[in-house]
Amino acid sequence: MRLVPIECIKEGAFLGKTIYDNDGRILLRQGVILNNNYIDRIRQLGIFSLYINDEYSAVEIEDIIKPELRQKSIKILKDSFLHIQHFHKKNEEYFNSIFDIANGIIDELIGRKDLLVNLVDIKSIDNYTYQHSVNVAVLSLIIGIQLQLDKVELYKLSTGALLHDIGKVFIPKEIIQKKGKLLPNEYDLVKEHTIKGYNYLKNNIDISPVSRIIILQHHEKIDGTGYPDGKKGNDINKLARIVAIADVYDALTSDRPYRKAMSPNEAIEYILGSGQTHFDFEMVKAFAECIVPYPVGMLVRLSNNDVAVVEEIFPHFALRPIVKVIKSDNVSDVGKVINMMSELDLVIKGTEYSVD
Repeated sequence: MRLVPIECIKEGAFLGKTIYDNDGRILLRQGVILNNNYIDRIRQLGIFSLYINDEYSAVEIEDIIKPELRQKSIKILKDSFLHIQHFHKKNEEYFNSIFDIANGIIDELIGRKDLLVNLVDIKSIDNYTYQHSVNVAVLSLIIGIQLQLDKVELYKLSTGALLHDIGKVFIPKEIIQKKGKLLPNEYDLVKEHTIKGYNYLKNNIDISPVSRIIILQHHEKIDGTGYPDGKKGNDINKLARIVAIADVYDALTSDRPYRKAMSPNEAIEYILGSGQTHFDFEMVKAFAECIVPYPVGMLVRLSNNDVAVVEEIFPHFALRPIVKVIKSDNVSDVGKVINMMSELDLVIKGTEYSVD
């Protein structure tokens, strides 16, 4: 199973991961043979990448949380945010449901033997905010567990991460979903989502003050160049510093109306390069240990210009997987399995989506 931009998908590939519509209903099940009609329909939903199984990669990769929990969480957030957007009123039932999914995601992640993230979550344009919020909660908790936070802190982290973008319900939809680059005045409006979200919930005693601070501070940067208050270093709440990393990683690896998604390795390199300026470096290191830059099934180009498929990942050595050569100028090397832990003269140059 590998992630491929929709324009690179050919008829006859098998869908590797079930696709849901904007209401959480199954649109196409895993295993369906894709044809041009299906591909066009998916594109119309604002989905620009798909997981497929083909001749190069047919290994199923498990999501780090159950699909049922992910879809339930997305639906609860969507219903809650739309209620707030339309009525500007707090609904205790919705918030209780959000608290339940915050705990549910914690329980599921704590119960896992490993916390390596192999998948990038696929998002549609219309549901981006809700899907993004769930993924940011999952990624934040992975960092939190790696940093050995206790369960009380994990709950505050999970709740704050799920609600970190709640202020966007008060920003015009046409700006949030704009396909082109934002004008300066539009970007200033978007930046207000941190304050608007915090102010909306600041008197809600059922939500921890720390969770509310996450909403306010998740765009602050270690060097003081963030917003809304330009806070620096340890003046930024610890849990907000965690959510900042998860927020940027998930945004970078998501297709947006105005740009294509980065591959996991490109996004990790960006975040590592921004350690000690934008992000807390110790938290960045904890994050990088849990994210697989070249997941199983991905096509990669090696430093000798061969194209190979990733077959196995070594925890803590994700840059040196076992790969199988599928294209080479030396025909006798096609099909060769290489353990990059021992073949130290080879490195991965980047990702590929086609061998044509």
